[in-house]
Amino acid sequence: MEAPRRVLFEKPDLSELTANYTVVDMHFHSRYSDGLNRVSSIAKRARKLGIGIAITDHNAIDGAIRLDTYSDILTIPGIELTSREGAHLLVYFYNIDTLIQFYESDVRPFMGKGVMASLSLDMHGIIRRARQYNSLILFPHPHCAIYTGICNPMIAMEHQEKLLNMVDGVEVINAGNLKKWNLQCAVLGFNLGKCMTGGSDGHNLFQMGKAVTYADCPPNRKAFLDSVKNHRNQVIGRETAFLQKVTSNGFKIKSSITNSPHVMGKNMRFSYSILNSRSKQVRDTLQRKIKIFRRVG
Repeated sequence: MEAPRRVLFEKPDLSELTANYTVVDMHFHSRYSDGLNRVSSIAKRARKLGIGIAITDHNAIDGAIRLDTYSDILTIPGIELTSREGAHLLVYFYNIDTLIQFYESDVRPFMGKGVMASLSLDMHGIIRRARQYNSLILFPHPHCAIYTGICNPMIAMEHQEKLLNMVDGVEVINAGNLKKWNLQCAVLGFNLGKCMTGGSDGHNLFQMGKAVTYADCPPNRKAFLDSVKNHRNQVIGRETAFLQKVTSNGFKIKSSITNSPHVMGKNMRFSYSILNSRSKQVRDTLQRKIKIFRRVG
């Protein structure tokens, strides 16, 4: 019998997956950071899809706390932190009280001017603090268009290696990312031999479930997080459609202006990188067709 593939780049069939596995979108944002939606709407959508959900707001936990009150869906307490270097880190917890304790002791005292601003802690310091708790620590979108991924030229390669050795794993499919970068993330995940997860990185309800993490385990936090820690999970997903990416990033820019104006430029550069990448794909395709036409002619 063929062994199941740990990472699948295809559209998730959620109705089939949820009938056989515990399925969670491990990366979603609410209006408490740069997302568009209220927690009640996020919970309602997750319930309709039949999946678990983790609200991982940027440097904020109000969304995760509110989500924890919904006992009829599987929720994973989490947070996405922005280090002093600008790179992001995802931290998940087995219960909401531990997340609150971590936030109050190890995040709030080091907050910047806005919720989207970088913490005054460097990445090493954040990981060291998170490691004191029963947690799951991952790098989201390690390869991406901007410096929010750990694998970026702003961080020396040898320092990247040290940081990658400190965490539990990496996010290998991020639906908000481009496929070429997700492929690099997947290669990195396999090379590290660590945990691998997937999530939509959704900022709007239509993105939820585009990429998910699933495991053959009971539908509770401990069983699910233990499965991920022990590499007994799989990841499936595909990138959000091009126009939906642009739309979603527009919402992020609007939220960024409100929460922390200095990150507007970062989001605009991300939108430009997506547009530029798609334009290059169109140009390359057109050039190939012209070459073929000339050979045939």
